[in-house]
Amino acid sequence: MNKKEIRQHLIKSLKTQGQKEKAGLDKLLLEEVIKSRAYQDSQVIATYMALAFEYNTQLLIERAVKDGKKILIPRTQPQGEMVFAPYHPDYLVKSQFGILEPDGRQKAVASSEIDLIHVPGLAFNPKGFRIGFGKGYYDRYLGNFKGRTFSTIYARQRIEFQEDAHDIAVMEVFSQ
Repeated sequence: MNKKEIRQHLIKSLKTQGQKEKAGLDKLLLEEVIKSRAYQDSQVIATYMALAFEYNTQLLIERAVKDGKKILIPRTQPQGEMVFAPYHPDYLVKSQFGILEPDGRQKAVASSEIDLIHVPGLAFNPKGFRIGFGKGYYDRYLGNFKGRTFSTIYARQRIEFQEDAHDIAVMEVFSQ
């Protein structure tokens, strides 16, 4: 399968997952993340606002806020760029992709200030390379990022595929 076919297959597969099973897996994934050295050592964590079939990032956001960490979420920019800005539930708008992101009131945070980025993705190979939604925002951003990265996935998202030269691997993948 090529990346487009893998992407389509996984979106369909993830949408069929039972909500009770998904909720249980999401809680187990959160426990793995918060036990990790990367999470414990981080003060500024960037994550994303998940689609219904993805790992429930709201669990991570709530826990990180409770733990006194600063949470950032992405905002897309013209020319395929992305920045991270502070998460505030009252200052979110829908992006062109139908995903909530910070509105213009939240100023972008320099990548050098981010300790840890929670990276979304649909498929992950054994080396930590990922297939995302095909727009390249994260690969472009991570190309210059010096901090740590991780992803949270379900077992069905582990798929063998050949990464492209421009792909950036995630440092740690938590899987249930």
